Amino acid sequence: MADSSELGWILCSVITLVALCGVVSKTRKRKGISVTRTESLNGVLTSNGECGSTDGSHADVIIVGAGVAGSALAYTLAKDGRRVHVIERDLSEPDRIVGELLQPGGYLKLLELGLEDCVEEIDAQQVFGYALFKDGKHTRLSYPLEKFHSDVSGRSFHNGRFIQRMRQKSSSLPNVHLEQGTVTSLLEEKGVIRGVQYKTKDGCELTAFAPLTIVCDGCFSNLRRSLCNPKVDVPSYFVGLVLENCHLPYSNHGHVILADPSPILFYPISSTEVRCLVDVPGQRVPSIANGEMANYLKTVVAPQVPPEIYDSFVAAVDKGNIRTMPNRSMPAAPHPTPGALLMGDAFNMRHPLTGGGMTVALSDIVVLRNLLRPLRDLSDAPTLCKYLESFYTLRKPVASTINTLAGALYKVFCASPDQARKEMRQACFDYLSLGGVFSTGPISLLSGLNPRPLSLVLHFFAVAIYGVGRLLLPFPSPKRIWIGARLISGASGIIFPIIKAEGVRQMFFPETVPAYYRAPPLVEERI
Repeated sequence: MADSSELGWILCSVITLVALCGVVSKTRKRKGISVTRTESLNGVLTSNGECGSTDGSHADVIIVGAGVAGSALAYTLAKDGRRVHVIERDLSEPDRIVGELLQPGGYLKLLELGLEDCVEEIDAQQVFGYALFKDGKHTRLSYPLEKFHSDVSGRSFHNGRFIQRMRQKSSSLPNVHLEQGTVTSLLEEKGVIRGVQYKTKDGCELTAFAPLTIVCDGCFSNLRRSLCNPKVDVPSYFVGLVLENCHLPYSNHGHVILADPSPILFYPISSTEVRCLVDVPGQRVPSIANGEMANYLKTVVAPQVPPEIYDSFVAAVDKGNIRTMPNRSMPAAPHPTPGALLMGDAFNMRHPLTGGGMTVALSDIVVLRNLLRPLRDLSDAPTLCKYLESFYTLRKPVASTINTLAGALYKVFCASPDQARKEMRQACFDYLSLGGVFSTGPISLLSGLNPRPLSLVLHFFAVAIYGVGRLLLPFPSPKRIWIGARLISGASGIIFPIIKAEGVRQMFFPETVPAYYRAPPLVEERI
Protein backbone atom coordinates (compact mmCIF):
# COMPACT_ATOMS: atom_id res chain seq x y z
CA MET A 1 0.00 0.00 0.00
CA ALA A 2 2.86 2.35 0.85
CA ASP A 3 4.46 1.67 -2.55
CA SER A 4 1.15 2.34 -4.32
CA SER A 5 0.72 5.57 -2.38
CA GLU A 6 4.23 6.77 -3.27
CA LEU A 7 3.66 5.81 -6.93
CA GLY A 8 0.41 7.78 -6.90
CA TRP A 9 2.15 10.90 -5.53
CA ILE A 10 4.87 10.60 -8.18
CA LEU A 11 2.29 10.30 -10.97
CA CYS A 12 0.33 13.30 -9.63
CA SER A 13 3.51 15.38 -9.48
CA VAL A 14 4.44 14.49 -13.07
CA ILE A 15 0.93 15.27 -14.35
CA THR A 16 0.92 18.63 -12.50
CA LEU A 17 4.32 19.53 -13.91
CA VAL A 18 3.21 18.69 -17.47
CA ALA A 19 0.04 20.75 -17.00
CA LEU A 20 2.00 23.76 -15.75
CA CYS A 21 4.38 23.54 -18.70
CA GLY A 22 1.38 23.49 -21.04
CA VAL A 23 -0.13 26.59 -19.42
CA VAL A 24 3.18 28.49 -19.69
CA SER A 25 3.58 27.43 -23.33
CA LYS A 26 0.04 28.56 -24.23
CA THR A 27 0.56 31.89 -22.48
CA ARG A 28 3.71 32.54 -24.46
CA LYS A 29 2.01 31.56 -27.71
CA ARG A 30 -0.85 33.93 -26.94
CA LYS A 31 1.71 36.71 -26.66
CA GLY A 32 3.01 35.76 -30.10
CA ILE A 33 6.59 35.16 -28.98
CA SER A 34 8.03 31.70 -28.95
CA VAL A 35 10.45 30.61 -26.23
CA THR A 36 13.34 30.76 -28.70
CA ARG A 37 12.28 34.22 -29.90
CA THR A 38 12.08 35.54 -26.32
CA GLU A 39 15.49 34.24 -25.43
CA SER A 40 17.04 35.62 -28.60
CA LEU A 41 15.56 39.06 -27.98
CA ASN A 42 16.30 39.12 -24.27
CA GLY A 43 19.97 38.40 -24.74
CA VAL A 44 21.59 41.53 -26.19
CA LEU A 45 25.34 42.08 -26.20
CA THR A 46 26.43 45.48 -24.94
CA SER A 47 29.39 47.38 -26.31
CA ASN A 48 31.65 46.02 -23.57
CA GLY A 49 30.66 42.44 -24.35
CA GLU A 50 28.43 41.91 -21.33
CA CYS A 51 24.98 40.50 -21.92
CA GLY A 52 22.01 42.40 -20.53
CA SER A 53 18.43 41.19 -20.41
CA THR A 54 15.09 42.00 -18.91
CA ASP A 55 12.03 39.85 -19.09
CA GLY A 56 9.40 42.60 -19.17
CA SER A 57 6.65 39.96 -19.28
CA HIS A 58 5.45 41.22 -15.91
CA ALA A 59 4.24 44.48 -17.52
CA ASP A 60 0.83 44.98 -19.11
CA VAL A 61 1.86 48.30 -20.65
CA ILE A 62 5.20 49.88 -21.56
CA ILE A 63 5.18 53.69 -21.64
CA VAL A 64 8.02 55.45 -23.43
CA GLY A 65 8.54 58.85 -21.83
CA ALA A 66 7.64 60.27 -18.42
CA GLY A 67 6.67 63.83 -19.27
CA VAL A 68 3.21 65.18 -18.54
CA ALA A 69 1.44 62.66 -20.80
CA GLY A 70 3.57 59.64 -19.87
CA SER A 71 3.48 60.22 -16.11
CA ALA A 72 -0.26 60.95 -16.04
CA LEU A 73 -0.96 57.89 -18.18
CA ALA A 74 1.21 55.64 -16.00
CA TYR A 75 -0.64 56.71 -12.86
CA THR A 76 -4.04 56.36 -14.52
CA LEU A 77 -3.47 52.86 -15.90
CA ALA A 78 -1.74 51.64 -12.73
CA LYS A 79 -4.64 52.89 -10.62
CA ASP A 80 -6.88 50.67 -12.75
CA GLY A 81 -4.72 47.66 -11.86
CA ARG A 82 -2.37 47.55 -14.86
CA ARG A 83 1.31 46.75 -14.39
CA VAL A 84 3.15 49.63 -16.03
CA HIS A 85 6.81 49.89 -17.06
CA VAL A 86 7.84 53.50 -17.77
CA ILE A 87 11.14 54.23 -19.54
CA GLU A 88 12.28 57.86 -19.48
CA ARG A 89 15.42 59.21 -21.12
CA ASP A 90 16.24 61.67 -18.32
CA LEU A 91 14.68 61.60 -14.86
CA SER A 92 16.24 64.87 -13.71
CA GLU A 93 13.96 67.90 -13.50
CA PRO A 94 13.25 69.27 -17.00
CA ASP A 95 13.92 72.94 -17.76
CA ARG A 96 11.61 74.12 -20.54
CA ILE A 97 10.06 77.44 -21.55
CA VAL A 98 6.72 75.95 -22.64
CA GLY A 99 4.22 73.61 -20.98
CA GLU A 100 3.82 76.09 -18.12
CA LEU A 101 0.13 77.00 -18.45
CA LEU A 102 -2.65 74.52 -17.76
CA GLN A 103 -6.05 75.73 -18.91
CA PRO A 104 -9.14 75.22 -16.65
CA GLY A 105 -10.35 72.44 -18.96
CA GLY A 106 -7.05 70.66 -18.39
CA TYR A 107 -7.32 71.16 -14.63
CA LEU A 108 -10.77 69.49 -14.73
CA LYS A 109 -9.16 66.50 -16.47
CA LEU A 110 -6.46 66.51 -13.78
CA LEU A 111 -9.24 66.30 -11.18
CA GLU A 112 -10.91 63.47 -13.08
CA LEU A 113 -7.65 61.50 -13.09
CA GLY A 114 -6.96 62.14 -9.40
CA LEU A 115 -3.80 64.15 -10.11
CA GLU A 116 -4.89 67.58 -8.88
CA ASP A 117 -2.41 67.51 -5.98
CA CYS A 118 0.42 67.66 -8.54
CA VAL A 119 -0.09 71.42 -8.84
CA GLU A 120 0.38 71.80 -5.09
CA GLU A 121 3.71 72.52 -3.35
CA ILE A 122 5.28 73.86 -6.57
CA ASP A 123 4.30 77.53 -6.08
CA ALA A 124 1.76 77.23 -8.91
CA GLN A 125 -0.35 80.31 -9.59
CA GLN A 126 -4.07 80.38 -10.29
CA VAL A 127 -5.05 81.92 -13.62
CA PHE A 128 -8.54 83.38 -14.09
CA GLY A 129 -8.39 84.63 -17.65
CA TYR A 130 -6.51 86.79 -20.11
CA ALA A 131 -5.77 90.46 -20.73
CA LEU A 132 -5.51 91.46 -24.38
CA PHE A 133 -3.48 94.52 -25.44
CA LYS A 134 -3.42 96.30 -28.80
CA ASP A 135 -2.26 99.80 -29.78
CA GLY A 136 -2.51 101.17 -26.24
CA LYS A 137 -5.96 99.68 -25.61
CA HIS A 138 -6.68 96.62 -23.49
CA THR A 139 -9.53 94.36 -22.46
CA ARG A 140 -9.91 91.63 -19.85
CA LEU A 141 -11.33 88.22 -20.78
CA SER A 142 -12.34 86.13 -17.76
CA TYR A 143 -12.82 82.37 -17.79
CA PRO A 144 -16.52 81.43 -17.34
CA LEU A 145 -15.98 79.63 -14.02
CA GLU A 146 -19.23 80.56 -12.25
CA LYS A 147 -20.61 77.01 -12.42
CA PHE A 148 -17.49 75.39 -10.98
CA HIS A 149 -15.94 74.96 -7.55
CA SER A 150 -13.74 77.88 -6.47
CA ASP A 151 -10.61 75.74 -6.85
CA VAL A 152 -11.24 75.32 -10.58
CA SER A 153 -9.16 77.73 -12.64
CA GLY A 154 -6.12 77.70 -14.84
CA ARG A 155 -2.72 76.97 -13.31
CA SER A 156 0.70 78.30 -14.28
CA PHE A 157 3.96 76.90 -12.94
CA HIS A 158 7.48 75.79 -13.68
CA ASN A 159 7.09 72.91 -16.12
CA GLY A 160 9.87 70.86 -14.52
CA ARG A 161 8.39 71.08 -11.03
CA PHE A 162 5.03 69.91 -12.32
CA ILE A 163 6.55 66.96 -14.17
CA GLN A 164 8.58 65.88 -11.14
CA ARG A 165 5.41 65.89 -9.01
CA MET A 166 3.67 63.77 -11.66
CA ARG A 167 6.58 61.32 -11.70
CA GLN A 168 6.57 61.04 -7.92
CA LYS A 169 2.82 60.45 -7.92
CA SER A 170 2.95 57.70 -10.55
CA SER A 171 6.01 55.94 -9.12
CA SER A 172 4.38 55.87 -5.67
CA LEU A 173 2.12 53.07 -6.93
CA PRO A 174 3.61 49.59 -6.44
CA ASN A 175 2.65 48.43 -9.94
CA VAL A 176 4.58 51.24 -11.68
CA HIS A 177 8.23 50.62 -12.53
CA LEU A 178 9.88 53.91 -13.52
CA GLU A 179 13.30 53.48 -15.11
CA GLN A 180 15.82 55.81 -16.74
CA GLY A 181 16.80 54.68 -20.20
CA THR A 182 16.74 55.67 -23.87
CA VAL A 183 14.43 53.64 -26.09
CA THR A 184 16.26 53.03 -29.35
CA SER A 185 13.66 51.01 -31.24
CA LEU A 186 10.33 49.23 -31.12
CA LEU A 187 10.43 45.44 -31.29
CA GLU A 188 8.19 44.26 -34.10
CA GLU A 189 7.22 40.71 -35.01
CA LYS A 190 4.89 39.88 -37.90
CA GLY A 191 3.47 43.39 -37.94
CA VAL A 192 2.87 43.51 -34.17
CA ILE A 193 4.83 45.65 -31.71
CA ARG A 194 5.94 43.35 -28.88
CA GLY A 195 8.00 45.76 -26.80
CA VAL A 196 11.04 48.00 -26.93
CA GLN A 197 14.80 47.88 -27.01
CA TYR A 198 16.47 50.48 -24.82
CA LYS A 199 19.79 51.55 -23.40
CA THR A 200 20.12 52.13 -19.67
CA LYS A 201 21.93 54.98 -17.95
CA ASP A 202 24.97 52.70 -17.65
CA GLY A 203 24.99 51.94 -21.39
CA CYS A 204 23.59 48.43 -21.10
CA GLU A 205 21.22 47.46 -23.93
CA LEU A 206 18.04 45.73 -22.75
CA THR A 207 14.69 44.67 -24.09
CA ALA A 208 11.28 44.84 -22.46
CA PHE A 209 8.05 43.19 -23.55
CA ALA A 210 4.38 44.01 -22.95
CA PRO A 211 1.09 43.50 -24.82
CA LEU A 212 0.77 47.27 -25.34
CA THR A 213 3.48 49.89 -25.88
CA ILE A 214 2.48 53.57 -25.66
CA VAL A 215 4.93 56.10 -27.07
CA CYS A 216 4.88 59.46 -25.24
CA ASP A 217 8.41 60.68 -25.93
CA GLY A 218 7.47 64.27 -26.72
CA CYS A 219 7.87 66.74 -29.56
CA PHE A 220 11.36 65.44 -30.42
CA SER A 221 10.12 61.83 -30.70
CA ASN A 222 12.44 59.50 -32.59
CA LEU A 223 9.84 56.70 -32.64
CA ARG A 224 6.81 58.44 -34.14
CA ARG A 225 7.79 57.68 -37.75
CA SER A 226 7.08 54.00 -37.11
CA LEU A 227 3.53 54.76 -35.95
CA CYS A 228 2.33 57.80 -37.89
CA ASN A 229 2.87 60.01 -40.91
CA PRO A 230 4.41 63.12 -39.27
CA LYS A 231 3.97 66.44 -41.04
CA VAL A 232 5.67 68.85 -38.67
CA ASP A 233 5.37 72.56 -39.39
CA VAL A 234 7.50 75.19 -37.60
CA PRO A 235 5.79 78.57 -38.20
CA SER A 236 7.78 80.46 -35.58
CA TYR A 237 10.05 80.38 -32.53
CA PHE A 238 9.41 81.39 -28.93
CA VAL A 239 12.09 83.47 -27.23
CA GLY A 240 11.79 82.91 -23.49
CA LEU A 241 12.67 85.22 -20.59
CA VAL A 242 11.90 85.18 -16.86
CA LEU A 243 10.94 88.53 -15.33
CA GLU A 244 11.60 88.74 -11.60
CA ASN A 245 9.43 90.69 -9.14
CA CYS A 246 7.32 91.95 -12.02
CA HIS A 247 3.79 93.22 -11.31
CA LEU A 248 1.47 92.46 -14.22
CA PRO A 249 -1.34 94.93 -14.98
CA TYR A 250 -3.89 92.20 -14.21
CA SER A 251 -2.81 89.81 -11.46
CA ASN A 252 -3.45 86.09 -12.00
CA HIS A 253 -4.09 86.59 -15.70
CA GLY A 254 -2.23 85.72 -18.84
CA HIS A 255 -1.31 88.78 -20.92
CA VAL A 256 -1.33 88.75 -24.73
CA ILE A 257 0.13 91.76 -26.58
CA LEU A 258 -0.86 91.94 -30.25
CA ALA A 259 2.54 93.28 -31.27
CA ASP A 260 4.30 93.65 -34.58
CA PRO A 261 5.26 91.24 -36.10
CA SER A 262 3.58 88.66 -33.79
CA PRO A 263 2.18 88.17 -30.26
CA ILE A 264 4.03 88.52 -26.96
CA LEU A 265 2.89 86.53 -23.91
CA PHE A 266 3.30 87.19 -20.18
CA TYR A 267 2.02 84.98 -17.35
CA PRO A 268 3.15 84.17 -13.79
CA ILE A 269 5.00 80.89 -13.19
CA SER A 270 5.64 81.43 -9.46
CA SER A 271 4.90 84.00 -6.78
CA THR A 272 7.99 86.02 -7.83
CA GLU A 273 8.50 85.16 -11.52
CA VAL A 274 6.71 86.00 -14.75
CA ARG A 275 7.34 84.10 -17.96
CA CYS A 276 7.68 86.15 -21.13
CA LEU A 277 7.44 84.45 -24.51
CA VAL A 278 8.19 86.56 -27.57
CA ASP A 279 7.00 84.97 -30.81
CA VAL A 280 9.45 85.40 -33.71
CA PRO A 281 7.95 84.23 -37.02
CA GLY A 282 10.02 82.41 -39.61
CA GLN A 283 12.63 79.67 -39.66
CA ARG A 284 15.41 81.52 -37.85
CA VAL A 285 15.84 83.82 -34.88
CA PRO A 286 18.41 86.55 -34.19
CA SER A 287 21.65 85.23 -32.73
CA ILE A 288 21.92 85.23 -28.96
CA ALA A 289 25.71 84.79 -28.98
CA ASN A 290 26.59 87.99 -30.85
CA GLY A 291 24.03 90.19 -29.08
CA GLU A 292 21.67 90.43 -32.06
CA MET A 293 18.83 88.92 -30.01
CA ALA A 294 19.24 91.33 -27.09
CA ASN A 295 19.25 94.26 -29.51
CA TYR A 296 16.08 92.94 -31.22
CA LEU A 297 14.28 92.56 -27.88
CA LYS A 298 15.24 96.05 -26.73
CA THR A 299 14.58 97.95 -29.95
CA VAL A 300 11.65 96.06 -31.52
CA VAL A 301 9.86 94.28 -28.66
CA ALA A 302 10.38 96.45 -25.55
CA PRO A 303 8.61 99.57 -26.95
CA GLN A 304 5.47 97.45 -27.51
CA VAL A 305 5.11 95.97 -24.00
CA PRO A 306 2.85 97.70 -21.43
CA PRO A 307 4.61 100.45 -19.43
CA GLU A 308 4.12 98.53 -16.16
CA ILE A 309 6.27 95.69 -17.50
CA TYR A 310 8.88 97.67 -19.45
CA ASP A 311 11.58 98.00 -16.77
CA SER A 312 11.33 94.34 -15.71
CA PHE A 313 11.47 93.26 -19.36
CA VAL A 314 14.64 95.26 -20.11
CA ALA A 315 16.24 94.01 -16.86
CA ALA A 316 15.53 90.41 -17.91
CA VAL A 317 17.12 91.04 -21.32
CA ASP A 318 20.19 92.57 -19.66
CA LYS A 319 20.47 89.58 -17.32
CA GLY A 320 21.02 87.50 -20.43
CA ASN A 321 19.20 84.25 -19.65
CA ILE A 322 17.52 84.18 -23.08
CA ARG A 323 16.30 80.88 -24.50
CA THR A 324 14.61 79.85 -27.73
CA MET A 325 12.39 76.97 -28.79
CA PRO A 326 10.73 76.17 -32.13
CA ASN A 327 6.94 76.21 -32.14
CA ARG A 328 5.73 73.03 -33.79
CA SER A 329 2.35 71.97 -35.11
CA MET A 330 1.54 68.49 -36.33
CA PRO A 331 -1.90 67.02 -37.11
CA ALA A 332 -2.63 63.57 -35.75
CA ALA A 333 -2.07 61.13 -38.63
CA PRO A 334 -1.59 57.71 -37.00
CA HIS A 335 -0.96 54.35 -38.64
CA PRO A 336 -3.05 51.96 -36.51
CA THR A 337 -0.38 49.49 -35.39
CA PRO A 338 -1.14 46.34 -33.37
CA GLY A 339 0.56 46.49 -29.99
CA ALA A 340 1.40 50.21 -30.02
CA LEU A 341 -0.17 53.64 -29.60
CA LEU A 342 1.02 57.27 -29.76
CA MET A 343 0.14 59.93 -27.18
CA GLY A 344 1.04 63.50 -26.25
CA ASP A 345 3.30 65.71 -28.37
CA ALA A 346 4.74 62.65 -30.10
CA PHE A 347 1.26 62.20 -31.59
CA ASN A 348 -0.28 65.64 -32.04
CA MET A 349 0.99 69.24 -31.67
CA ARG A 350 -0.46 72.71 -32.11
CA HIS A 351 0.96 76.23 -31.83
CA PRO A 352 1.54 76.86 -28.09
CA LEU A 353 0.03 80.38 -28.23
CA THR A 354 -3.16 79.22 -26.46
CA GLY A 355 -1.50 76.85 -23.99
CA GLY A 356 -3.73 73.94 -24.98
CA GLY A 357 -1.19 71.12 -25.26
CA MET A 358 -1.54 69.67 -21.76
CA THR A 359 -5.33 69.93 -21.93
CA VAL A 360 -5.36 67.84 -25.12
CA ALA A 361 -2.97 65.26 -23.63
CA LEU A 362 -4.96 64.86 -20.39
CA SER A 363 -8.24 64.67 -22.32
CA ASP A 364 -6.73 61.93 -24.51
CA ILE A 365 -5.71 59.99 -21.40
CA VAL A 366 -9.27 60.11 -20.06
CA VAL A 367 -10.58 58.77 -23.39
CA LEU A 368 -7.99 55.98 -23.50
CA ARG A 369 -8.58 55.03 -19.86
CA ASN A 370 -12.30 54.66 -20.47
CA LEU A 371 -11.65 52.49 -23.54
CA LEU A 372 -9.21 50.19 -21.75
CA ARG A 373 -11.15 49.81 -18.50
CA PRO A 374 -13.48 47.00 -19.69
CA LEU A 375 -10.49 44.96 -20.96
CA ARG A 376 -8.73 42.51 -18.69
CA ASP A 377 -6.56 40.94 -21.38
CA LEU A 378 -4.52 43.09 -23.77
CA SER A 379 -2.65 40.25 -25.43
CA ASP A 380 -4.80 40.00 -28.60
CA ALA A 381 -2.98 42.83 -30.36
CA PRO A 382 -4.85 42.87 -33.73
CA THR A 383 -8.27 42.89 -32.03
CA LEU A 384 -7.16 45.52 -29.52
CA CYS A 385 -5.77 47.68 -32.34
CA LYS A 386 -9.06 47.58 -34.21
CA TYR A 387 -10.96 48.47 -31.05
CA LEU A 388 -8.62 51.36 -30.22
CA GLU A 389 -9.24 52.94 -33.62
CA SER A 390 -12.26 54.46 -31.87
CA PHE A 391 -9.80 56.44 -29.72
CA TYR A 392 -8.80 58.52 -32.74
CA THR A 393 -12.45 59.45 -33.33
CA LEU A 394 -13.56 59.92 -29.71
CA ARG A 395 -10.71 62.36 -29.01
CA LYS A 396 -11.48 64.56 -32.00
CA PRO A 397 -14.10 67.03 -30.68
CA VAL A 398 -11.84 68.23 -27.85
CA ALA A 399 -8.47 67.91 -29.58
CA SER A 400 -9.51 69.36 -32.93
CA THR A 401 -11.27 72.35 -31.34
CA ILE A 402 -8.17 73.31 -29.35
CA ASN A 403 -5.83 72.58 -32.27
CA THR A 404 -7.88 74.59 -34.76
CA LEU A 405 -8.29 77.53 -32.40
CA ALA A 406 -4.54 77.65 -31.71
CA GLY A 407 -3.63 77.67 -35.41
CA ALA A 408 -6.34 80.15 -36.40
CA LEU A 409 -5.70 82.59 -33.54
CA TYR A 410 -1.98 82.64 -34.22
CA LYS A 411 -2.54 83.62 -37.86
CA VAL A 412 -5.12 86.26 -36.93
CA PHE A 413 -2.95 87.74 -34.15
CA CYS A 414 0.14 88.12 -36.36
CA ALA A 415 0.62 91.52 -37.98
CA SER A 416 0.37 91.77 -41.76
CA PRO A 417 0.80 94.52 -44.38
CA ASP A 418 -2.37 93.25 -46.07
CA GLN A 419 -5.30 95.57 -45.30
CA ALA A 420 -7.84 92.73 -45.08
CA ARG A 421 -5.66 90.89 -42.51
CA LYS A 422 -5.28 94.13 -40.54
CA GLU A 423 -9.07 94.51 -40.46
CA MET A 424 -9.48 90.90 -39.32
CA ARG A 425 -7.00 91.41 -36.49
CA GLN A 426 -8.73 94.62 -35.35
CA ALA A 427 -12.15 92.97 -35.64
CA CYS A 428 -11.00 90.11 -33.42
CA PHE A 429 -9.81 92.53 -30.71
CA ASP A 430 -13.02 94.60 -30.90
CA TYR A 431 -15.26 91.51 -30.96
CA LEU A 432 -13.66 90.14 -27.80
CA SER A 433 -13.91 93.57 -26.18
CA LEU A 434 -17.72 93.56 -26.59
CA GLY A 435 -18.06 91.31 -23.53
CA GLY A 436 -20.95 88.96 -22.81
CA VAL A 437 -21.28 86.01 -25.15
CA PHE A 438 -18.80 87.62 -27.54
CA SER A 439 -15.98 87.14 -25.04
CA THR A 440 -17.19 84.19 -22.92
CA GLY A 441 -17.85 82.07 -26.02
CA PRO A 442 -14.31 82.29 -27.47
CA ILE A 443 -12.62 82.18 -24.03
CA SER A 444 -14.56 79.04 -23.08
CA LEU A 445 -13.26 77.42 -26.27
CA LEU A 446 -9.69 78.50 -25.54
CA SER A 447 -9.88 77.30 -21.93
CA GLY A 448 -11.11 73.83 -22.90
CA LEU A 449 -14.36 74.31 -20.96
CA ASN A 450 -16.51 74.19 -24.11
CA PRO A 451 -14.60 72.22 -26.74
CA ARG A 452 -17.24 72.27 -29.48
CA PRO A 453 -15.99 72.52 -33.07
CA LEU A 454 -19.22 74.05 -34.40
CA SER A 455 -19.13 76.79 -31.76
CA LEU A 456 -15.54 77.56 -32.80
CA VAL A 457 -16.47 77.95 -36.48
CA LEU A 458 -19.50 80.11 -35.66
CA HIS A 459 -17.47 82.51 -33.50
CA PHE A 460 -14.63 82.65 -36.02
CA PHE A 461 -16.91 83.69 -38.86
CA ALA A 462 -18.88 85.98 -36.53
CA VAL A 463 -15.59 87.87 -36.06
CA ALA A 464 -15.14 88.04 -39.84
CA ILE A 465 -18.72 89.25 -40.42
CA TYR A 466 -18.30 91.79 -37.61
CA GLY A 467 -15.18 93.04 -39.38
CA VAL A 468 -17.06 93.39 -42.67
CA GLY A 469 -19.85 95.25 -40.90
CA ARG A 470 -17.35 97.73 -39.47
CA LEU A 471 -16.03 98.32 -42.98
CA LEU A 472 -19.41 98.84 -44.66
CA LEU A 473 -21.06 101.06 -42.03
CA PRO A 474 -22.17 103.75 -42.21
CA PHE A 475 -21.47 104.16 -45.95
CA PRO A 476 -19.94 101.37 -48.07
CA SER A 477 -17.52 102.21 -50.84
CA PRO A 478 -16.18 99.98 -53.63
CA LYS A 479 -12.79 99.84 -51.89
CA ARG A 480 -14.34 98.87 -48.55
CA ILE A 481 -16.56 96.24 -50.19
CA TRP A 482 -13.48 94.77 -51.86
CA ILE A 483 -11.55 94.68 -48.56
CA GLY A 484 -14.58 93.05 -46.87
CA ALA A 485 -14.72 90.35 -49.53
CA ARG A 486 -11.02 89.69 -49.11
CA LEU A 487 -11.48 89.57 -45.33
CA ILE A 488 -14.06 86.77 -45.64
CA SER A 489 -11.87 85.00 -48.18
CA GLY A 490 -8.82 85.36 -45.92
CA ALA A 491 -10.73 84.04 -42.90
CA SER A 492 -11.78 80.99 -44.93
CA GLY A 493 -8.19 80.51 -46.06
CA ILE A 494 -7.06 80.48 -42.42
CA ILE A 495 -9.52 78.08 -40.84
CA PHE A 496 -10.52 75.63 -43.57
CA PRO A 497 -7.03 74.17 -44.20
CA ILE A 498 -6.67 73.54 -40.45
CA ILE A 499 -10.07 71.84 -40.32
CA LYS A 500 -9.17 69.74 -43.36
CA ALA A 501 -5.95 68.60 -41.68
CA GLU A 502 -7.88 67.70 -38.51
CA GLY A 503 -10.52 65.76 -40.49
CA VAL A 504 -13.93 67.28 -41.27
CA ARG A 505 -15.89 64.09 -40.68
CA GLN A 506 -14.17 63.16 -37.42
CA MET A 507 -14.36 66.74 -36.16
CA PHE A 508 -17.99 67.58 -36.89
CA PHE A 509 -19.70 64.23 -37.51
CA PRO A 510 -17.85 61.63 -35.39
CA GLU A 511 -21.03 59.56 -35.08
CA THR A 512 -20.79 58.76 -38.80
CA VAL A 513 -17.38 57.10 -38.36
CA PRO A 514 -17.79 53.31 -37.91
CA ALA A 515 -15.02 53.16 -35.29
CA TYR A 516 -17.09 55.47 -33.05
CA TYR A 517 -19.32 52.51 -32.20
CA ARG A 518 -16.64 49.88 -31.60
CA ALA A 519 -17.48 47.77 -28.56
CA PRO A 520 -14.83 46.17 -26.33
CA PRO A 521 -13.69 42.81 -27.73
CA LEU A 522 -15.21 39.80 -26.06
CA VAL A 523 -12.78 37.82 -23.91
CA GLU A 524 -13.30 34.10 -23.60
CA GLU A 525 -13.36 32.82 -20.04
CA ARG A 526 -10.46 30.48 -19.39
CA ILE A 527 -10.71 27.73 -16.81
